[in-house]
Amino acid sequence: MSATSDGHSRFRPAPSSDHRRAVDIFTPSTYDTEVPYDLFAQLRREAPVCWIPEPAIGPWREGPGFWAVFRHADVKQVLRTPEDFSSHLGATQIRDPDTPADLSFVQVQMLNMDPPDHSRLRRIVAAAFTPRAVRALERTIAQRAAALFEEGECDFVEVAADLPVWTLAHVMGVPEQDRRLLYDWASRVIGYQDDDYAGLSTADVEALTPMGRLALAARPEPRPGVNPRSRAALADMFAYAHALGETPVDGESVMAAMRKGGLTEAEFENMFFLFAVAGNETLRNGIPGGLLTLLQHPAELARLRADRSLLGSAIEEMLRFWPPVMHFRRTATRDLTLAGRRIRAGDKVVVYHASANRDPSVFPDPDRFDIAREPNDHVSFGFGPHFCLGAHLARAQFRSLFSELLSWEVELAGSPRRLTSNFQNGLKHLPVRLRRPV
Repeated sequence: MSATSDGHSRFRPAPSSDHRRAVDIFTPSTYDTEVPYDLFAQLRREAPVCWIPEPAIGPWREGPGFWAVFRHADVKQVLRTPEDFSSHLGATQIRDPDTPADLSFVQVQMLNMDPPDHSRLRRIVAAAFTPRAVRALERTIAQRAAALFEEGECDFVEVAADLPVWTLAHVMGVPEQDRRLLYDWASRVIGYQDDDYAGLSTADVEALTPMGRLALAARPEPRPGVNPRSRAALADMFAYAHALGETPVDGESVMAAMRKGGLTEAEFENMFFLFAVAGNETLRNGIPGGLLTLLQHPAELARLRADRSLLGSAIEEMLRFWPPVMHFRRTATRDLTLAGRRIRAGDKVVVYHASANRDPSVFPDPDRFDIAREPNDHVSFGFGPHFCLGAHLARAQFRSLFSELLSWEVELAGSPRRLTSNFQNGLKHLPVRLRRPV
């Protein structure tokens, strides 16, 4: 049973005996060892739109529950119809914002808008991410990627994290001394369900610029139960955003352009959040996940080494096989039916990209990793109005890093460790050994 916004209760279907594991889809610890693809497959067959309870977990209070969507076609239907499934009404995380004020704040983030407001902000940002703009960056990105590797053992998660952070800092106009702040903010936001990431602070205070040190001084003390994605929990990040937007740089950074683009203060702060976090997480999770997938499929890795013309399709298959983001939430705008299930206005509807990417009606032999798979209609960058604006830039970074990595011999040097998260498909550690081929 769940409560509606007007306080009335409404009954929800209890999971059948066959689907009592459905709550595992929500539980972060489920993902400690693997993504539950077998459970996704069962639910795609038997309950492709399924009611999932939200029990209290740690500092998370109990939630009202949500409809989980597992099939590729249904996921696309939800993502393409914001008039039925809104990003704005309840934002795009399963967890509801803690207060009406928190909801109002995140609703001005582009990720949490519907057209036409979403379209207005997207137009302002789009110039930074056109194919032409990305091509102008590719040589610089390739040079950075080539400098990342040296012989010996390393944690590839740390190595790979450098490239998206460096690229974002370059695009946003963040000084080199402050780059690590982007890493820490993304860690706190994307890894808040994991104790190792929730309070991460790795920036060298002495090396920071004055605006970086001022931002750290604004960092609030963590409080149990406070949403780490809220404005209050990220006061230091927003203090830095304002300082950066007012700092002259050589040329005009994206953030300076945003400041001049007619954005409100809340829109500007949320745009910084989107660049610093969403622009980071796809690569930070996807690149190590892609390498681990290749190492676990040595025949496909050998095939790619033998024919580098397959790199483009291999990257798409890495993204399909290891989607960096496993789900996004929408809110039903009206009573409607999806896959035979009656959904009411105000219900949460959560689409599972990770499940859609293994739908056998779209991907023959979906659990097989095939670097030449064509077509490859994965939804790892989303679909519809919210298709990832930075997809070109993400692919360019994938391409630069793996082009360089194929020139090295790589092997596992220890056991990978996954991130505890029901949202991010991430690795915390991926120990590898690198050698130049003789």
